[in-house]
Amino acid sequence: MKQIKTKTIRQSVTFKATPTEIYEMLMDSKKHSKFTGAKAKISSKEGGSFSAYEGGLVGKNLELKVGKKIVQVWQCVEPEWPKTHFSKLTISLTKSKTGTKLSMIHAGVPSSIAKDISDGWKTYYWEPMKVYLEENTEK
Repeated sequence: MKQIKTKTIRQSVTFKATPTEIYEMLMDSKKHSKFTGAKAKISSKEGGSFSAYEGGLVGKNLELKVGKKIVQVWQCVEPEWPKTHFSKLTISLTKSKTGTKLSMIHAGVPSSIAKDISDGWKTYYWEPMKVYLEENTEK
């Protein structure tokens, strides 16, 4: 089996919401579908499967701690991503002065598309989440 070159993507973002609200946006199928504008089907159980962006992202939940942590094996369904390769996504949520700090470590991302995946997190997750929270937070 050919070894593929991988990279680790690290990002952190702060949201004006509670850790539990952020967790639910990522792990609740309806909320996830709403802020991304694309169909998601996400199991809320460890060992359960998920798919997001109409099946463009797939994987399994390894560890789930509501409002604190999400660990998943994760795969992007596109030609540049080897079909048998899964990366590991770890999202940690901590309360901050202004809301929640989300820290993400996405390990094992194929080097050839690491920049696209890194940019994708910002474009398809962090920015739409911020917009969604602004539009859906009662002042």
